[in-house]
This record gives sequence, structure tokens and C-alpha cells, in this order.
Amino acid sequence: MLTPACDAVREWVERVVVGLNFCPFAHREVERQTIVYQDCAATELGAALQAFADAASQLLANDQKETTLLVLSDGFDDFHDYLELLDYADVYLREADLEGILQVASFHPRYQFAGSAPDAAANYTNRAPYPVLHLLREASLERVLKRYPNPDLIPENNCAEAERRGVGFFEAVLSACKSRANNEA
Repeated sequence: MLTPACDAVREWVERVVVGLNFCPFAHREVERQTIVYQDCAATELGAALQAFADAASQLLANDQKETTLLVLSDGFDDFHDYLELLDYADVYLREADLEGILQVASFHPRYQFAGSAPDAAANYTNRAPYPVLHLLREASLERVLKRYPNPDLIPENNCAEAERRGVGFFEAVLSACKSRANNEA
């Protein structure tokens, strides 16, 4: 049974990430049920980083799972605090000699690409109902991207789709995901 925060993120993955094909890797893993949704209620950097390290270890120990979404259900609402955690997560992967094995992708309710306006629709390609540190197996991702035509265009295509759909669309989806999960709790 997923926590309300994890359930909201799961629904967002299905509706946005897979539904809009923002990630060519995700569809197969949703169908195969190889995604781990793990709740992290940590509000402090050290505890969240430990949860990240534990999630990385658990993912590496389980060949039946391809990816883990560590959902920060109670902390890191401030985007800058989240970016600090993300920096430490990258340092952890480097220092644990996991670069090239695992990578981390970032999603946050107030995600903002450098140089973009806070209300730019393109930011919604990385906006989720809760802050998320997404651990991926690099080898699996590389296999998928080799079969995908023009993988370098994925971010550009995603931003164009976000612009086409507009902020209102994404705000409604994020709100619905979060509301439905909280109502079912």
C-alpha cells in the first residue's frame, strides 16, 4: 500500500510522464511494475541523504526493480533546499563509485529551469506533486535511448508539449493527483 504522497506521484507518472511520453524509459517500467515508490518523511538534509543512500543500496540489491522514486513527503518544499539535497545526492553517487551505474533525476512542485520564468510551462516537464529524487539504472536507460530516435531532442520536445498544453493543464493534473491521493488516505 502506497502512502498518499507516493500514490500522488504514481498517478503523476502515469498521467504526465507516461501519458505525455516525457520519458521513453517509463512506459515499459510502469507496465512491468519495476518502479519502487518510496516515501521519505525526512525534513533534514542528513536524514534525507541517508534515505537516498538506502534507496540506492536497495535498488542495486534488487535486480527485479529498475528505478526508485524517493518521494519527499514532508520536507524540501523550498526549491533551493531541495537543490542542495540534490547536489549532495550527486556527491554521494560519485563518492560511492556509483557514477555510471546509477543517476539521479529531479522533480519538484516548484521546479524551475535556470534562466526560465517561474511560470514557464516548460518547467512542468520536471514538476511533480511532491519533491522527488529519482534513481535510475544507467545501463537500462542507455539501452532504451539507443532504440529511441533522436534522444537529444527529448527535452526540447517535452518543453514544446508543455508549452502547447499550457500551465493550466499541468496545474490541474498536479492538483488532481495530490487531491485524489489525500482523499483516499
